[in-house]
Amino acid sequence: MNKRREIKLKELPGTRYARILTYPTSDPAQADTRVKELSAIGVTAICFNGPTLIDGVPVLGKGCVGIVTQAIIEGERVALKMRRLDADRPSMSEEARLLRLANAVNVGPRLITATRNLIAMELFEGAPLFKWAEASTHNQRNLKHVMSDLLDACFRLDVVSLDHGELSHAPKNVLVGVEGQTCILDFESASMVRRVANVTSLLQYFMFGRISKSLPTSRIFREKRRILNALSQYKEEGSIENYRNLRQTLNL
Repeated sequence: MNKRREIKLKELPGTRYARILTYPTSDPAQADTRVKELSAIGVTAICFNGPTLIDGVPVLGKGCVGIVTQAIIEGERVALKMRRLDADRPSMSEEARLLRLANAVNVGPRLITATRNLIAMELFEGAPLFKWAEASTHNQRNLKHVMSDLLDACFRLDVVSLDHGELSHAPKNVLVGVEGQTCILDFESASMVRRVANVTSLLQYFMFGRISKSLPTSRIFREKRRILNALSQYKEEGSIENYRNLRQTLNL
């Protein structure tokens, strides 16, 4: 992990860090506009740290739509997502709307504020699910706790017809904290149009994805045929009864 560097917002223009504001180009005029937009939502500094490097500058993440960094708002660290200049959408408004809906059912990082180009949200610190799985040995109790929390969150998303869209492989958008708390991130691919498959996607990832090789899932998934039958029933009709039956089959 790179050492965190905190730079005051007014000192960003003209530095090599300013490119993060206008990625993938270097556009001083646009950077000045972004600084004003950041200032308007209360950002006083940007914190550059994280596992992803952009021209040697560490950030929390880089996606097709935005760059995620840490920022300071009212003295508190938050997660800040900035729209890329080459993003396939004109604004962050739809993603912010869907995150707000997820928040309404207690899923995702808490949305703080959003503008055309920015989303500021609660900073959840944890390891990606697959890295958490690979980090050390996990007993059945810890695994069941994490699975239970995540499946419940997925069910709540299913209930409000919000499909996350990126849970079948869950690479970096599911985090696990040091005490086993979980958070589903990144709703840029979410949709309320396609059929929801949050519970189905995440459970299949646990059963058949790369994570299955790192976790003691043999007991939980010992009766795979029964589990898949229960999952099929839930997929056909995502009722609370079918979800409870699925959890019971998983012994959660």
